Amino acid sequence: MFLDFFIEKGHREVHSSSLVPQNDPTLLFTNAGMNQFKDVFLGLEKRDYSRATTSQKCVRAGGKHNDLENVGFTNRHHTFFEMLGNFSFGDYFKKDAIAYAWELITSPKWFGIPKDKLYTTIFKGENGVERDAEAYDLWVAQGVSKDRIYEFGAKDNFWQMGDTGPCGPCSEIHYDMGAIASDLGHTDCEFGCDCGRYVEIWNLVFMQFDRDVSGKLTPLPKPSIDTGAGLERVTSVLQGVISNYETDLFTPLIQRAVELTDAKAELRSAGQTRASAPTRAITNSNTGHEATIKDVGTGASPVQAERSSAAEGGTHGAASLRVIADHSRAATFLISDGVIPSNEGRGYVLRKIIRRAITHGRLLGQNKPFLHQMVFTVRDLMQDAYPELKETVDRVSKAVLAEETRFAHTMEVGLKKLEDDLQPLVLSARNGSEPTPIYSGDKAFKLYDTFGMPLDFMQDAARDQGIVFDQAGFDAAMDEQRQRAKASWKGAAKQTANPEYQKLPTSVFEGYRQTRSEACEVLALLKNGQGVKELKPGDEGEAILDHTPFYAEAGGQVGDRGWFYSDDHNTVVADVTGCYYPVQGVRAHKIIAKQPIHLGDKVDAVVDTGVREATMRNHTATHLLHAGLREVLGKHVKQAGSLVAPGHLRFDFSHFTSVADEELQDIEDIINKEVLRNRKVETIANVPIDVAVNEYHAMALFGEKYGDKVRVIRIGDFSTELCGGTHTAATGEIGLIKILKEGSVSSGVRRVEAITGEGSVRHFRKDHQLENVVATLAAHADGTTPAEALKLELEKRDAEIKRLARELDQVRMKSASSSVAATTERIREVKGVKVLAHRVDNLERPQMRTLVDQLRNKIGSGVVVLGSAIDGRVALIAGVTKDLTNRIQAGKVIGQVAQKVGGKGGGRPDMAEAGGDKPEALDAALGEVYEIVGSMI
Repeated sequence: MFLDFFIEKGHREVHSSSLVPQNDPTLLFTNAGMNQFKDVFLGLEKRDYSRATTSQKCVRAGGKHNDLENVGFTNRHHTFFEMLGNFSFGDYFKKDAIAYAWELITSPKWFGIPKDKLYTTIFKGENGVERDAEAYDLWVAQGVSKDRIYEFGAKDNFWQMGDTGPCGPCSEIHYDMGAIASDLGHTDCEFGCDCGRYVEIWNLVFMQFDRDVSGKLTPLPKPSIDTGAGLERVTSVLQGVISNYETDLFTPLIQRAVELTDAKAELRSAGQTRASAPTRAITNSNTGHEATIKDVGTGASPVQAERSSAAEGGTHGAASLRVIADHSRAATFLISDGVIPSNEGRGYVLRKIIRRAITHGRLLGQNKPFLHQMVFTVRDLMQDAYPELKETVDRVSKAVLAEETRFAHTMEVGLKKLEDDLQPLVLSARNGSEPTPIYSGDKAFKLYDTFGMPLDFMQDAARDQGIVFDQAGFDAAMDEQRQRAKASWKGAAKQTANPEYQKLPTSVFEGYRQTRSEACEVLALLKNGQGVKELKPGDEGEAILDHTPFYAEAGGQVGDRGWFYSDDHNTVVADVTGCYYPVQGVRAHKIIAKQPIHLGDKVDAVVDTGVREATMRNHTATHLLHAGLREVLGKHVKQAGSLVAPGHLRFDFSHFTSVADEELQDIEDIINKEVLRNRKVETIANVPIDVAVNEYHAMALFGEKYGDKVRVIRIGDFSTELCGGTHTAATGEIGLIKILKEGSVSSGVRRVEAITGEGSVRHFRKDHQLENVVATLAAHADGTTPAEALKLELEKRDAEIKRLARELDQVRMKSASSSVAATTERIREVKGVKVLAHRVDNLERPQMRTLVDQLRNKIGSGVVVLGSAIDGRVALIAGVTKDLTNRIQAGKVIGQVAQKVGGKGGGRPDMAEAGGDKPEALDAALGEVYEIVGSMI
């Protein structure tokens, strides 16, 4: 209904962009509808429409916008949500934006929400910016009662894209859910109370200023509109429910979570908090859409009711079901858009989302993998709006299952770590010789953050052992981590486009047909970002031409290099070192002037054909490689990044395991057969995007933005992709593709690097030289390759080295054992306990551990400390027999000894290790062992 309304008002419906922002380092995830239009608002990009409407998928779960910890425990927090929006790029402004919003919200033809349930807000004026009197008057003109228009300051009603750039006042529409929605049980609170009764459903942002670095606000020549309405919130209003989780966006997911976790008892509290007031249905006469309006009555808050029943155990189960429902949506869409679980950046946030959902499944009693099955329910629910889910669902499910399996193993390791952390504290508690031991909040947070160990599980484990849990320390570590996450994604706010570029016409690109363009007029010259009239010899700067053959860096392909010639067609006036887009459609040539260049000069722009042709070979090879990877590894393979340079190509793709050598060879064989077939590389220009995808079945590449008309590159029936790059005319021009290596970029993302053409020739020449060297080292019989012969020779030599190393170890152990056997005089009794400290140089740690075990067995009951110095480093190991660990802990002994040699260490009560960097202090340190042990008895 929202989209249909704005289409009627002359808006272009634009499909949701990816959750991974395109070329925007300031954002972790797409978190608002305006993100995909950011460059349009900044003047960096121009589109063929001035009005747009979208339903944008968003994620807020990391960086500056992080709702993760609240999800499941409130009615309206989500990690993944959809934001409805309408946008004006210098077209209409406040008058129409407010009129459109009020009509859609209140008209019986559309949403038909009762006006007496609505409140609006405006900017009251603050920080030197005037009150938004215009918005106030416009709301009044729509018939909004003055007592329902509230005024707030900059915190609530002034929006800005960043520290600099477009900004302006905003106006919000709120819905009164009724007293039943109050989290605090309020029955008669007024608008402005943040108890949960009054819900913001739409925010209208009026971009009318440009803020510079000094903070000064300058009116924009073409003010714009950016609005955002949460689909889930609007749906809850139209369906007459208090919680977003009670809408039909979530109830099928909650039902499926119940089935997978067998949590039937929790279903009622997970979401049946409907208002009991009468319902009326309305139908959109144009579209047939039906919406339900329910007047919300009064009663107990569902959140309050849940909290009051916490002691009965029902609340956590309901919250857990909501967490699983929400997080399954986020995980499905993030992985579908190319994010893979990992330990950094976006992948780290995704991993936290998945593991949080798994943890809540465990709280409901489900310890087996289940979340991967939720992916199919998300697909069934969302595939009409997002048809790409049909294609990606198998890949997404496999990625989630792999993470579930990994997490199960991680939890096992985490439990062992928790036991190791608590054991010495338990011993201390039993001895009663010290105050009640405290489990460090910092250590607990590391288990929580690294291994996903649930907080309440650690709290219970500590309490059951009589240990105090350091909650304050845990909270502090959590806060530090949040601050680090925010800082890591602050980025640098994008600046409004340089006016020097904004005022320029689009450069005519002639590089698809030619590599030389004559009589190109110099439209602009820049030096250090400032417009100049002349560049002198030696100056570095940028030049904008009215037409050019230079390809600007885009789609992974590097920009062309070459030269500018004077109008005599013979004198080089500048070297061109690259080309890029400062704003959409304007090509900036990076140049080093060789002769004076002036505005208005005419130059011949000449591309270095050697560099261009090498780049073209690599770009066409990249398309063949992509198709070959999908043929051998599976259709789940999708591009996750690329670099097309003249010297080599790099291709990142989604895949969960390393690619076997045999598979790489198959891929190389397949794509080189396509090269030898010399297939025509067909370019089809100006194809409507839906025709390209649905009829040509062209692959859209990860992270790229496409317009309504696209360019298709087709190589027979082997490869069809959307691409704006330069390509060979036929595959035979590539020469030969040689895959150099394959490896991991991050969890779930692999990288292949390859070369073509002359690069392949140079590589084979080096291989041949290497083969001649191998022949001198390892003779090979007929039927074996030089590589196989070298491998056999290396294996033989490696086996010999290992045999000699074992013999040396045996000699060292025998020598050390003999030495220790002769040192019974070093065993002393300290307060009735046998103690032995001895130096055993040149032994490795495994050998020292074996020796400690032998000596403990020999003395029967006592303490053994061994020290060794090798290559300037000290190794220390302490062993305590089991009967003494309640009095003497090996970790405490080794800790004090290690300090003497400039190190530290720790371990179990019966065995502990340490290191140091002061071998000259080792003898003195071992001599103090007896005194250290004595002080502990």
